[in-house]
Amino acid sequence: MSAFDARWMPLPQLRYACASRSLYDWLSDNSSLTQRLIEHCSGRFEVRLREQRWKAPLLSESRLLGIRAGEYAMVREVELLCNGIPHVYARTLIPKSSLIGRASHLQGLGSKPLGALLFSDPTTRRSVIEYARLVANHRLYQWAMDSMRGMESELWGRRTLFCYAGKPLLVNEIFLPAICERQ
Repeated sequence: MSAFDARWMPLPQLRYACASRSLYDWLSDNSSLTQRLIEHCSGRFEVRLREQRWKAPLLSESRLLGIRAGEYAMVREVELLCNGIPHVYARTLIPKSSLIGRASHLQGLGSKPLGALLFSDPTTRRSVIEYARLVANHRLYQWAMDSMRGMESELWGRRTLFCYAGKPLLVNEIFLPAICERQ
């Protein structure tokens, strides 16, 4: 783990590390985050594509995906918005080998929610789910706060290794301060 990456933990450790009960409820929910946000936003939900391009994953992301350090993956960065306000920064990493066959359409999602696709496919499987407290020197914190005003002392995130169409992809979800505010 580099100084720029967070220390990821399993769910039992999260229970003792996360101070906010409402944030813990968001982090530990195993249902579709997209669907939960749609309900939270009273239907005024949107996905804003920040960037999608080939990049080298963080070292811990490479390890989870089972690819060599420095090997590029398709990286899609989006904000999930409720009523025009960013609530979640999501970073999805898809290895080149996962973009062949039935999963090749993942390259063209644009502003469509990935979660809706993953949770509507009965063959999609979750394998690893981890949680982290992110502070200012962590890359995911910096990327999540890139379009935000001000600074937070910490952010919380989770990452999930999915198997979609028989191929791995990694989804990082960083929960922004607005997630715990009343709509």
